[in-house]
Amino acid sequence: MELRVRGDRAVLARSGSDAGHELAPEQLPLGPDLAAALHEWARVAAAMRKAATGQSAALSDPGQDAVGVVSRRGRQLAGRVATEMHMTVQYRDPVTDMATVVVPSPDDGRRRGPRHARGYDQGLFQRSPGEPTPWATGLAVSALMTVVVAVGMLGLVSTLERATQGWIAFAAAVVVSGGLLPSLWLGRRVPIVRWVCFGAAVGLAVSWIGALVLLL
Repeated sequence: MELRVRGDRAVLARSGSDAGHELAPEQLPLGPDLAAALHEWARVAAAMRKAATGQSAALSDPGQDAVGVVSRRGRQLAGRVATEMHMTVQYRDPVTDMATVVVPSPDDGRRRGPRHARGYDQGLFQRSPGEPTPWATGLAVSALMTVVVAVGMLGLVSTLERATQGWIAFAAAVVVSGGLLPSLWLGRRVPIVRWVCFGAAVGLAVSWIGALVLLL
């Protein structure tokens, strides 16, 4: 696969093929963002190529810098194409006409599209490597949540048991516990949040022991 500029549009073709076998980025599974970036780069490269025609020997330092920026951007986009297509891409610089072979990135899962297939920002609550576990703070939070959940559940059960019947209090405890358990299970491995989940889980267990004592 070769990345070229045709006019002011980016095209891709099998290496060595003529213009009749060229494909627009939109015809390949590259995604709209990458296709738009390719065409934007191609327009800039085409404008620079026209400006440099017949004047390459007289380019000033700023002009050479601009050529370098366009070339680096083209190689970067060729790398993204190679990663998306899982194949080697030959990048032909539209200004200097030099060809460069670009291979797919080994970390191709990182570019599988925006915010999917890898759990977008899954490291939001993730500790940095080597960061110590905050045992003191975490256990304090867990203890606080244990007290809050246990007192709340026991207060609910005892109030309903006195005001209505025992089975209504038992049913209410089941409903509350069933509503909390999925959230506690999902958060059990999330740093920071897991301390709250651990404390709430212990509080539920303690409250059920107390509830059974009250109801039986």
